[in-house]
Amino acid sequence: MTVAAKPTMIEFRDVHKYYGDYHALRGISATIRAGEFFSLLGPSGCGKTTLLRTIAGFEEISSGVVLIDGKDTRGVPANKRPTNMVFQSYAIFPHLTVAENVGFGLRRANLSKEETTRRVAEALEMVGLRGYGARAAHALSGGQRQRVALARALILKPKVLLLDEPLSALDKKMREQMQVELIKLQRQVGITFILVTHDQEEALVMSDRIAVMFEGEIAQLADPETLYRRPTSRKVADFIGTMNFLPARILSETQQGIEVEAQGLGRMLLDPMQAPGAASGTGVTVGFRPETATILFEGQKADREAMGTIEEVVYYGDMTYYDIRLDGTEAPIRLSMRNVFGRAVLEIGARARVAWSPGALVLFR
Repeated sequence: MTVAAKPTMIEFRDVHKYYGDYHALRGISATIRAGEFFSLLGPSGCGKTTLLRTIAGFEEISSGVVLIDGKDTRGVPANKRPTNMVFQSYAIFPHLTVAENVGFGLRRANLSKEETTRRVAEALEMVGLRGYGARAAHALSGGQRQRVALARALILKPKVLLLDEPLSALDKKMREQMQVELIKLQRQVGITFILVTHDQEEALVMSDRIAVMFEGEIAQLADPETLYRRPTSRKVADFIGTMNFLPARILSETQQGIEVEAQGLGRMLLDPMQAPGAASGTGVTVGFRPETATILFEGQKADREAMGTIEEVVYYGDMTYYDIRLDGTEAPIRLSMRNVFGRAVLEIGARARVAWSPGALVLFR
């Protein structure tokens, strides 16, 4: 049985945004599906927040079209759009109770007191704050304020919830906990969530799909695994997590694939999917993630091995990261090794055998 594709909720058609001479958005064309957890990821100043604000109606685009649920949003004010936003600062009113904060947006809905109370209670239950309605907003923790902001946005039943770096003010443990809770909440309510973040790990953990942005453009739009395993450019690869790069050159192309010689690794045959569009003789770079290569200990063997010297060791408890300079290379690569029981942590200066697989490599021009 084939699962039907989800309908489009947001569509950008050649969207441009100028601030005077500054070109903030440069021809954005993309779609976001209904019920999708979608992330806009990129460094500061890349245009991700500007793009989010064009959906909300806080920014007018200079040219192009933004459609929400099939309707052109040009000229439609923010309060008339089927969207709501959770801001980075949460914008909680400190002089109101939790219930008053959550129900603030219902004031113009002409609901009875009983209906308002019921809706507020439902929203608080949804975000795990049952029984907190009478509490003063200023007495809440950072995580609780974030939940109040979510409840206040969801109580209006928008088609799209916009999240502008909502977890950035939380500590690491609370941030990781809220990531999981946001995923569960999105599945529960079933509406489109659009998250703006500069945190690569956060985007990978939470998203169905991610748009990686640089300088006002989408560099790649894909699901998290594709972005991590098969980035289409070195810039995307370098931004998403850690990736090792080694100089290489293409020797030939055959029906079996592309023959490549990489510094420190030697010759190999790669599938064309690992190097789309590359031509024979082109100077290229091969990339691979730290966990896709491994150190071989005594008695272990592999089909592909390279020798190197350990230059740095960083111990994290569950993992150890090694910087290893492969023989014949100019810069070290980084490997991650899980610290299983009985496995020694190697010292700086030790020689190491590194096992690797051509299938884990990506070729960049």
